[in-house]
Amino acid sequence: MRGNKFCCDLRYLLIMAAVAFIYIQMRLFATQSQYADRLAAAIEAENHCTSQTRLLIDQISQQQGRVMALEEQMKRQDQECRQLRTLVQDLESKGIKKLIGDVQMPVAAVVVMACNRADYLERTIKSILKYQTPVASKYPVFISQDGSNPDVRKLALSYDQLTYMQHLDFEPVHTERPGELIAYYKIARHYKWALDQLFHKHNFSRVIILEDDMEIAADFFDYFEAGATLLDRDKSIMAISSWNDNGQRQFVQDPYALYRSDFFPGLGWMLSKSTWAELSPKWPKAYPFQLIGMTG
Repeated sequence: MRGNKFCCDLRYLLIMAAVAFIYIQMRLFATQSQYADRLAAAIEAENHCTSQTRLLIDQISQQQGRVMALEEQMKRQDQECRQLRTLVQDLESKGIKKLIGDVQMPVAAVVVMACNRADYLERTIKSILKYQTPVASKYPVFISQDGSNPDVRKLALSYDQLTYMQHLDFEPVHTERPGELIAYYKIARHYKWALDQLFHKHNFSRVIILEDDMEIAADFFDYFEAGATLLDRDKSIMAISSWNDNGQRQFVQDPYALYRSDFFPGLGWMLSKSTWAELSPKWPKAYPFQLIGMTG
């Protein structure tokens, strides 16, 4: 009887132990599930934080790039201002304002378009001044430099007989077609700037444009003075040019003959202010002489 009671007590204890064990396991499982959820939430929060940190780093990098670009732009502008201040001082020291103010009714301004070839430019200047000196009041001479080549600038400023202009353009060039040379775009910008300066700022009625590698003939200025009358009378004439590809001695029969052509030869040509008023608003980004040829 005692043995049966003992067995019953043992089974009861085993059941109680099993129930307790199951309860403990269930609590452990519930606790583990909570910790697992918290861990997953923590990992997700960490990933989000990492993503936000990377995004912030990218934004900081972009801002740093913009700051560097602005600093570079400020440096270019400071350089441009220093060059312009130096130029104004040089011009004032040479009395250029008085020189221009004393010119009475010039036939045309003469501008030599230059960039970085000081040796060529020096030969051209000497050629011009050789014949321009007796008629200086009729043909004031300008040198328009594109860029900041120091040799060209120093050479131009060494002559009291001419006025130096400097075209500084720091805007990036975007070509319209792949493989194009940006030089054609810079040349177009330089020509437009120089002609705007001479026609609008200095208010010349005519401008003679020369390249920096040309030498003029003895009758150069007489020719353009006669051509100026034709340019004023006949509005169908776009420009007066002193260049002829066939103008060599062996091909010329009459040195006094004057020909009219529908082909624009360039290279030493005179343009009127009224014609420039038509061309300037539609001046192309590159290859400007194609526009002049079509207009002519």
